[in-house]
Amino acid sequence: MTYRFPSIVRRLGGVVVVLSTATLSACDNHTPAPTTRAAFVRTAVVQPRVQQDSLTLTGEVQARFRADLSFRVSGRVISRLVEVGSHVEAGQVLALLDPAEQQADVDAATAALAAAESQLRVAKATFERQKALITSGFTTRPSYDQAQEGLRTAEGVLESAKAQLGSAKDALGYTSLRAEAPGVITARNLEVGQVVQAAQPVFTLAQDGARDAVFDVYESIFFGDLDGNRVSLALISDPAVTATGYVREVSPAIDAKRATIRVKVTIQDPPPAMTLGSPVAGTGKGKPQQQIALPWTALMAAGAKPAVWTVDPATMTASLKPVTVAGYEAGEVLIKAGLQPGDRIVVDGGKLLSAGQRVTYEGDRS
Repeated sequence: MTYRFPSIVRRLGGVVVVLSTATLSACDNHTPAPTTRAAFVRTAVVQPRVQQDSLTLTGEVQARFRADLSFRVSGRVISRLVEVGSHVEAGQVLALLDPAEQQADVDAATAALAAAESQLRVAKATFERQKALITSGFTTRPSYDQAQEGLRTAEGVLESAKAQLGSAKDALGYTSLRAEAPGVITARNLEVGQVVQAAQPVFTLAQDGARDAVFDVYESIFFGDLDGNRVSLALISDPAVTATGYVREVSPAIDAKRATIRVKVTIQDPPPAMTLGSPVAGTGKGKPQQQIALPWTALMAAGAKPAVWTVDPATMTASLKPVTVAGYEAGEVLIKAGLQPGDRIVVDGGKLLSAGQRVTYEGDRS
């Protein structure tokens, strides 16, 4: 039997030498490692713009001066002469009460006045007689004083009777409810045959003259910075009908149910089409402010805070910079702090960037 181990060992040794030589030759290769290419992004230079916010709410046209009308005496309604929406003039009769009771009081006061006048005539005659007698010495001083006192009492009774007659006539006049000023009836709370009490409101009168646009405004709106108190008004049914208004009154109390504050806006020279009760749209503007607006795609996050990628023009590297957001709009985000005019920020392509990574953008000479 023939053994061939030496020849096999010689062949394996040659293979090992070849592999070792290949390995050493690979270690001696000084070819540089491939470098990371700069990421191509779309950028924009920060340029603040003047921003003026506006707010539009719906309100209602109302009269500045409104009054609840009521009878000054109690009684049964026998006539109602106006309806809601009727325009009335000053002194016009609106409703009538049954005057029977008040007329009886006038008659009684008239009779009392006649009796007082008769008593006064008797007292005067008695006094004049006593006056003549005491001059001649045919009467006593007490009799004279008594006649004088009777005259003064009769004069007082007469004045009281006159006052009672005047009050009775006034009460009779109060059975007619009259408008105190020209205006429009906006509410009615009585019917013919109804018994009403004195001072019970039965009509609401919106007086002619100044008009207000009344708005119920949410409290949070007042946290903003409004530009003065000017409000642009437009009729909702016909936006071509416009007017200018100025805030006249802001209620100091908040409506507990709706959490709103009532604001009254004076309408300057209201058009005839802006009648009472017409719905109007009021637009108020905030003070002009410089704001930085960026596309939504530029907004990133640094932990839990908003941030944007900025590009250093010297090193052409990207860095993540936290910012403060002022608000959000359709397609844009408003930056309040964190950026300066002239900063170059990444508006597209920032999702795959890392801090310190080189970037290139459109217009870059490198």
